[in-house]
Amino acid sequence: MTKKLKKRLTRIICGMVLFAAALFVDRTWGTVWPNAPLAAFLAAFLVSGGDVIKKAAMNITQGQIFDENFLMTIATTGAFLVGEYPEGAAVMLFYQVGEWFQAYAVNKSRKSIRDLMDIRPDYANVIRGKETVTVSPEEVKPGEIITVKPGERIPLDGTVIQGNTTLDTMALTGESLPREAGVGDDVISGCVNQSGVIGIRVTKEYGASTVTKILELVENAGSRKAESENFISKFARYYTPVVVGLAAALAILPPLITGGDWYVWIYRALSFLVVSCPCALVISIPLSFFGGLGGAGKAGILIKGSNYLEALSKAEIVVMDKTGTLTKGNFVVSRIVPAGLPAGSDGEKEQAAARLLELTAYAESGSNHPISRSLLQAYGKEIAGERITEQEETAGFGVSAVVDGKRIVAGNLRHMERSGISCEMADAVGTVVYAACDGQYLGHIVIADQVRPDAREAVARLTDSGIKDIVMLTGDRRETALAVAKEVGIRHVYAQLLPGDKVARMEELLQRKSEKGKLVFVGDGMNDAPVLARSDIGIAMGGLGSDAAIEAADVVIMTDEPSKIARAMEISRRTLAIVRQNIIFAIGVKVCILILAACGLASMWVAVFGDVGVAVIAILNAMRSLRA
Repeated sequence: MTKKLKKRLTRIICGMVLFAAALFVDRTWGTVWPNAPLAAFLAAFLVSGGDVIKKAAMNITQGQIFDENFLMTIATTGAFLVGEYPEGAAVMLFYQVGEWFQAYAVNKSRKSIRDLMDIRPDYANVIRGKETVTVSPEEVKPGEIITVKPGERIPLDGTVIQGNTTLDTMALTGESLPREAGVGDDVISGCVNQSGVIGIRVTKEYGASTVTKILELVENAGSRKAESENFISKFARYYTPVVVGLAAALAILPPLITGGDWYVWIYRALSFLVVSCPCALVISIPLSFFGGLGGAGKAGILIKGSNYLEALSKAEIVVMDKTGTLTKGNFVVSRIVPAGLPAGSDGEKEQAAARLLELTAYAESGSNHPISRSLLQAYGKEIAGERITEQEETAGFGVSAVVDGKRIVAGNLRHMERSGISCEMADAVGTVVYAACDGQYLGHIVIADQVRPDAREAVARLTDSGIKDIVMLTGDRRETALAVAKEVGIRHVYAQLLPGDKVARMEELLQRKSEKGKLVFVGDGMNDAPVLARSDIGIAMGGLGSDAAIEAADVVIMTDEPSKIARAMEISRRTLAIVRQNIIFAIGVKVCILILAACGLASMWVAVFGDVGVAVIAILNAMRSLRA
């Protein structure tokens, strides 16, 4: 609990003690000393509500008259003036109790956001010369080497050059399982080193690091308000002056027109003022959105503002990229098919397959293409450079090399045709690498991207949640796209698209949604900027370490789990449901009690419930949105 909360709680407790003492004085000494109850209740009133009166006075001097401090000061002071000392003191006391609950809820909600801020590193141990110096992360430059001990937070993005360890990424991703990291692996700032000492070569300065970008995103999230928040702000701006005017009319007009008792109508007007405070709406609605953003952050989903959180609840069409979103984006050898192999033993087939993979891997060893890397990974042995005498790569076609004095050609079907090698197109799903040795066709190797384990679950959850249409857009071959779509359960597929084609398709899909519906695009954030910009809501997958993802998208899913797309929408819908509940409940109860107060059927005690009680219930309901 913060010092401010403790101070306010102390004020409330002192006010309660004095109020109880005032009740005792009223019951026992009221007839002996007529002014004793006034003094006792006034003491309880000033102790519990002195700060409210002070705020009201300060706001009046600054031209901010119509706020809850002004309403409560007028109502409670008026109660004392008409002789209702217990009610005046009690209203202020219970108002302060409601304010304390409100402050506690806001503090708890802010704490959930501050927990995300704990990823900020305090220092970096950088090696300079023969010494290790502890400096601020801002002082470390790219290319310098830092060491991170177990229990320390990685201060800057970089590549591990020494040691092996496991990393706790929970603060970034919401995942409890640690990640392995060793020499050659890229690591990002904000993760906690769990086991071994590691040396890291820094690749980005602190201002461009992952942790800085995430912190900027979280800090700025509150500045983008949802339509519901803007509505409540405008509502309160006009609502408060109106109810003050109505209360004044209620106090003055009936006695003037009908000759009624001034005391009765002033008391009704004061009750009207008490219940009219818009605290329940003004606080609980922003708190609900704030809690929703914090809950999503705990789950590893960073939403850049309440407006995007609200928009997610209206999603009708979800458009997904294939590579890096539904699939892992890292290619692996799935099948090796030697050519012209007669029926024989399994051993002969294995030898032919091994030779095909070996020669192809050697030929591809000079390329940095992802397909070449996957072949080398499948081969799994060290490449002996002396066996290779020539290497040449033709972009968009393949490679050729001389291995052990034999000319090896490897690549796509067009590369085979250009090299004068006869072979038939393989019937396979994935990328096919054909290979030949000295003009003789050796066979083909199928390389396929792997579908993410929870991709099918993600599509199913989106469908069950009422998404009208789920579409896949990809630049990959149609056969491959259809195979992935079938595996994950997507029916509508557009394949072999260039970036411009994707934007054109997006324009068509935007025409399908309803006027209030939203179109969501989900990509890996690397090369989907035009489509992300054209969609109503852009979601970037695998934002952990991806600058492009954090910059381009409205929502960033920090892990590689497509199922969190549905989770983000569930959090959005739950938050909006809480917002609607609070709006309906607060306005409904207040209108009923306002009418009863105007008709003289509700005392100031009932008005207290209509203000403080409704506010506390709405705030407690809003706090449910904090759950991830």
